[in-house]
Amino acid sequence: MNTQPFRVIGIGAGFSPNLKANLYEAARLCIFFNAKLVLIHVGERTDEKATQLDEIVAPFKVQNLLYSIVFQPGEPVESIISATEKYKIDLLILGAAQRENIFKYYIGSIARKITREAKCSILLLIKPSVDRIQCEHIVVNGLEDARTLQTLDAAFYVANKLNASRITIVEEIRQQEVAVHVDDDKSLRAAKIKKEKISRREDYRVQQMISQVPDTYKKEITIKTQAIFGKRGYSIGHYAEVIGADLLVMNAPSKTNFWDRLFPHDIEHILTELPTDVLIIQ
Repeated sequence: MNTQPFRVIGIGAGFSPNLKANLYEAARLCIFFNAKLVLIHVGERTDEKATQLDEIVAPFKVQNLLYSIVFQPGEPVESIISATEKYKIDLLILGAAQRENIFKYYIGSIARKITREAKCSILLLIKPSVDRIQCEHIVVNGLEDARTLQTLDAAFYVANKLNASRITIVEEIRQQEVAVHVDDDKSLRAAKIKKEKISRREDYRVQQMISQVPDTYKKEITIKTQAIFGKRGYSIGHYAEVIGADLLVMNAPSKTNFWDRLFPHDIEHILTELPTDVLIIQ
């Protein structure tokens, strides 16, 4: 495991009503993770803009926050992606609307486009706050995927640094895996037995991954596994929303094309309707 996965944290610093809350969230995370902060403003530099950004993060200087401000003129997505590569950013924080209408979904919002194209991890904030709100419960995907162990490592690292108390690892199981047509009591029992068998198999697989996470990051954290049968992406997002999770941690999406966005699957469901703050591990 990378003992410090987020050494440089970037944030898109647009002068929106949420600017102060977004920068406060980013500054706090940098202090928790002992990381440097890069404020990325898409646009030309002016003394007024630089002063305003400096004034917002000034309260964190006494906590030894290291930061820099970069001005990146150009098209928003290209400018921010370019900055993440130029400044070797490990985690990019973006403010995101919780829901998008159909038209916005097809063309993709700036946050969604960056999420699909960035080579670094992404944190999508839907409700940034000037005052810190304690992160208590983190939900993380337990997909059978080569990238999942790294995602689990990152989730436990974040939980440890933010002093979260609970992590739930969700195993999303496609309904097709049950493949039993239920039309009487006998077939109903067969379906139930098959679901239980699959759930035990998935739980064993996830427990093996959990055992590889450093004990340091598992201390004082209640760990739960949860098997869910349903559509990947939609199921875990709905689960995180229903239980009131503070953070959902997911594997980065595979490269998508137009048809993936037209007929969304997996993490595309999450990007369309964010259930909570979402951390996507690259």
